[in-house]
Amino acid sequence: MSQQPSNFGFGEEEQMLRDAAKKFFQDNVTIDKLHATNAHNPDPERAPDCIWNKDLWKQMVELGWTGVAVPEAAGGIGMPVVAVAALAEEAGRVALPSPLITTINSTYVLAACENNEANKALNKIMEGEAATLAITNQKGSWDFNDTDVTANGDTLNGTAYFVQDAQKADFFVVSAKDSAGVGLYVIAANASGVSIEADAIVDLTRDQAHVTFSNAKAELIVAAPGKGVAALTKAEPAILSIVAADMVGAAEWQLQTTVEYAKTRTQFDHPIGFFQAVKHPLVDLMIQIDQAKSHVYNAVCAIDHEPEKAAMYARMANAAASDAADYGSSRSVQYHGGIGFTWECFVHLFFKRQKHNQFLYGDGAYQRAKLADLLMGKAA
Repeated sequence: MSQQPSNFGFGEEEQMLRDAAKKFFQDNVTIDKLHATNAHNPDPERAPDCIWNKDLWKQMVELGWTGVAVPEAAGGIGMPVVAVAALAEEAGRVALPSPLITTINSTYVLAACENNEANKALNKIMEGEAATLAITNQKGSWDFNDTDVTANGDTLNGTAYFVQDAQKADFFVVSAKDSAGVGLYVIAANASGVSIEADAIVDLTRDQAHVTFSNAKAELIVAAPGKGVAALTKAEPAILSIVAADMVGAAEWQLQTTVEYAKTRTQFDHPIGFFQAVKHPLVDLMIQIDQAKSHVYNAVCAIDHEPEKAAMYARMANAAASDAADYGSSRSVQYHGGIGFTWECFVHLFFKRQKHNQFLYGDGAYQRAKLADLLMGKAA
């Protein structure tokens, strides 16, 4: 029986990646810059924005970060998922506006296809192209058999919904169905017959869209019809865990920032952190973050060392991270007092990113229901 290594397999190379990412983000994605660029317009009627630093993306590509999840067999670095989770956690800690997370999640889907066509798509990622998944139907279902896109050979028709960072992507990994079942297709964002319509979302650090395909020709068929669901299912634990790592990083920022504020903001001749009504919930948040972080690294380690348990652990990780994101967001706003509810206060950027992540692949209640199905079987 497989067994996890000590410290979740987090060794020297993984620590070097985390340290490099932390320094890079501290130098280039400061909270004041983020707020000035991504929260410059408080008008609730504003058109959906797609604001990100393409030069910063190029630097991350040059650092090799888009290749950390690409298997060595496909020309990538092939680092364990625990290393990628550390990178995602640091990205969440600065609420990074970037297609990094969506590209990583697309990488895991392509890697799960295990064929030459998928390797060609992975090579595109290695060369610096950003990718995102177009696998969700209009109902927002996470059942991989449900897709509103149909395929006829390599020709796609229909619409994929809730596509993350769609306006940043160079290509989409699309799930489409024909009579043989669901397949996976790679199609360029600028291909003929592809139209991207931006959604209005609260998260100011990302964009979302629904993408329509009208007799659009796929560049690659990376999973033949009938094999797409298996590839998506295999990649799902990594997808859930990477999003959970992002939430953990953002929750850590919320906790640290709120604690610092509680040390300096005074009321009744005391810092507000002096009062039990403030400090006890902050301790509760710290415990929730620690629990979620442990779940995340347990899950990503299982992907590499205990794959038979990866789906179960990933559901647990995403549920714990979603709960921490929800609790930490409400506490961070409330404990910043009157200013916490204003546009000028930085906390709303993280609040909105956390709420978006919380429901992206199902909140804590949803994940626990799916976990119950895994452990006890679906109800008749």
